[in-house]
Amino acid sequence: MMDPTRIVLAGAWVSLMLIYLLGDVLRIFAGDFTPGSMGGKPVPSSMWTIAAAIMLVPIAMILVTLMVPTDPLRWITIIASVGLALFNLAGLPYPGLYDNVLIVVGVVVNGILIWQAWVWSPSAAIV
Repeated sequence: MMDPTRIVLAGAWVSLMLIYLLGDVLRIFAGDFTPGSMGGKPVPSSMWTIAAAIMLVPIAMILVTLMVPTDPLRWITIIASVGLALFNLAGLPYPGLYDNVLIVVGVVVNGILIWQAWVWSPSAAIV
């Protein structure tokens, strides 16, 4: 049987990914999105590649959570979560209230990930 903490971590990464996706979808439908620009300024394709790489982190972390040994996973989770939380907080405030709420919820999910990784006791896991 899989360690329950791994399941919680993987589920939290899925939740974070869906929060990011929901923000993107709402931004499009709310009209707060202009194709080819960020913050009202044209963006080179390299910036879109960087944005894609950042948004791939939660997706990759789902697999990493299920496959990497416990000790490195604990630190990988903490570092990735802190990095994403800081990245998202640096963009506040966003024009739409919905975006700000989603960023705060995402930061809370990052906090849950950090806390779960920090207090993880793998010896108590069911094997």
